Amino acid sequence: MDPFALPDAPTLVLLIAVAIAAGWVDAVSGGGGLLQLPALFIALPDAEPVQALATNKASSIAGTGAATATYSRRVRPDVRTALPMVLAAIIGSALGAITASRLPADVFRPMIVVLLVIVWVWTLVRPGMGMETSLRWQGRRRHYVVATAAGLVIGMYDGLLGPGTGSFLLIVLVSVLGYSFLQASSTAKVVNLGTNAAAMVVFAATGSVLWVLGGLMAVGNVVGGVIGARMAIRRGSQFVRLVFLAVVGVLILRLAWDLIG
Repeated sequence: MDPFALPDAPTLVLLIAVAIAAGWVDAVSGGGGLLQLPALFIALPDAEPVQALATNKASSIAGTGAATATYSRRVRPDVRTALPMVLAAIIGSALGAITASRLPADVFRPMIVVLLVIVWVWTLVRPGMGMETSLRWQGRRRHYVVATAAGLVIGMYDGLLGPGTGSFLLIVLVSVLGYSFLQASSTAKVVNLGTNAAAMVVFAATGSVLWVLGGLMAVGNVVGGVIGARMAIRRGSQFVRLVFLAVVGVLILRLAWDLIG
């Protein structure tokens, strides 16, 4: 598909609407790609799969950037934790992509589904978890070692399978490192921004981005991202927790469906 081509008007309007919704979900709890990427695959049957992936990144990086800026004005992200996570995630994503070319992703999908179910139930039965920040190993080397290791593993997942990476970041930041859901969401945006930027460099270099469509969807993603971040800040960690449970529930169903299919 030509990099500067556009779909027909109804399809374009639908994709922009999906981008707004995806930006909102991504800003609150991660997982916007669960909406935006399938929509691109369905709406652009003539495009190469890599073009859909690249255009999704072009749109989502704009929304993530806007959400990151919105969060940073009210909820300071922990950059000292985010930076080692993002560097490790970039390395892990490359390793995951290499693994995917040698070992089918279906080998890992059952383990991921089981892990997500455990996390979902654990979050559901512990309503107080993530309501306030209570860091584990604060200021100690162990805190940053765990964050780096988590970034590496989540990056590998992103390179291997992909959907719900932002939700996995939220899981680790809340349940392992002890952040509140709100601050975890703010910190996760920094990590997402870094990994998306690394992916965009590759996609742009290979000429895979549908630039006009990606730019228009990016506007929608920014709108959704700003609205989602402001809503999360206003309503607090309980709201982020509820959206997180809903998004992870959808992710479980999506991966289970792929597994059965």
